[in-house]
Amino acid sequence: MKREYELSNVAKDYLSRFYDILDEMIAEMSGAELTGSISHNFIVQMIPHHRAAIEMSRNLLQYTTNVPLQEIALNIISEQTESIENMRAIQQCCSEKVNCPRDVKLYQRRVHQIMQVMFSAMGNAGASNNINEDFIREMIPHHEGAIRMSRNGLQYEICSELRPILQAIITSQEKGVREMKRLLAEMERKNC
Repeated sequence: MKREYELSNVAKDYLSRFYDILDEMIAEMSGAELTGSISHNFIVQMIPHHRAAIEMSRNLLQYTTNVPLQEIALNIISEQTESIENMRAIQQCCSEKVNCPRDVKLYQRRVHQIMQVMFSAMGNAGASNNINEDFIREMIPHHEGAIRMSRNGLQYEICSELRPILQAIITSQEKGVREMKRLLAEMERKNC
């Protein structure tokens, strides 16, 4: 039987900020202004997704003393800041790449499914006094959502400048998921 415990003030502060960031990401991704361009739609939904990862990482860095997790958070901030800059640099020209309505509908339907799974998994990741484990359980589905969104985008005609950005997202976030799963397993072993 699990023992009930009270959340510490530190955990409450961390989680309060996390849920604020999550709610803002959900609102911005769900409310993004979509067009007939899959390239445009990917960019306007991925930028708030990346921004949320950056803010979630900054939130963690206020509290964690776990050095490997600090490195993961700093990598997220660095890589996703660069990815946002790259997407903003090509956004105007990529938005001119228009797709047929059928493809846009299929693309966006899959994005909606991916987002719903991601939002639910992040919101239900758990809330405990172990901020390090909570962060990992929140960030893994966040990364997996970006990987799925990028793979979905690569199935369609998108502007040539966007393609390497999607491939970079897949590569970096698959690596991040592996690192976080390994670190979480180590943490869970130590807790046994």
